[in-house]
Amino acid sequence: MAITATVAALSVGLLALAVGYGWLGPDVGRGANFCEAARADALVRQPANTFSNASFVLAGLLVAWHGGRAGASSLMPLGLQTAYASVVVLLGPASAAMHATQSSLGGHLDLLSMYLIAGFAASYAWVRWLRRGPAAFAGAYAACVLVCELVGLWPRPVPVVNHAGNIGFGVLLITAVALETRLWRRGQSRRTIGFGIAALGSMLVAFGIWIMSQHGWCDPHSWWQGHGAWHALCAVAAYFLYRLYVSERPGIVRDGITP
Repeated sequence: MAITATVAALSVGLLALAVGYGWLGPDVGRGANFCEAARADALVRQPANTFSNASFVLAGLLVAWHGGRAGASSLMPLGLQTAYASVVVLLGPASAAMHATQSSLGGHLDLLSMYLIAGFAASYAWVRWLRRGPAAFAGAYAACVLVCELVGLWPRPVPVVNHAGNIGFGVLLITAVALETRLWRRGQSRRTIGFGIAALGSMLVAFGIWIMSQHGWCDPHSWWQGHGAWHALCAVAAYFLYRLYVSERPGIVRDGITP
């Protein structure tokens, strides 16, 4: 909890300084496609889309709090629990950097945070499927983020998801879902699959809102924004994914067999 809270305080503090002093660069309209009209004379360009990212900070702190209370009995190492909580926290200020400034660098930070969370999910599922250790996780994680960064260099808009980097993000999430499903069907450990269903359901609803808020379901001057709901539901999904991870316990549950 102390580590995650420090990450939260430092990242939010740095964001406030970056926005206040213009460290992220000029407004180039990055994120303008997410409905909310930019407040041209305001320090924060898209307030609703910006401050809704507090959901990620709260979710990350909740992950850390829960891990401090009950995470030690899980198959997920405490170090990875802390890393996951920190990544969830960083989603908040990284996404807010784009919506607050509409700058190019802010947009890159937003995408990078998405690669970090999706890369974590895919890599952690992969190493558990292949029964690999921390070194394999670190290598897979770095590779996932690097590949997404390279895919994101594609300069042209992409149908439906707009930016090429979003394709990498989506592929990693689909990979994670497929591997988690295979792990559940293999039945080598016990876990509460309902948390996984809740995470996936939250993410699917969030994606639906993400699409609709860019295609007609949009009031640019409202303080309620569909993209803000996307942030909140993604934070919920991140929390339930963690609960799935830490619900995992040793033991083969099929046919009553245990190791």
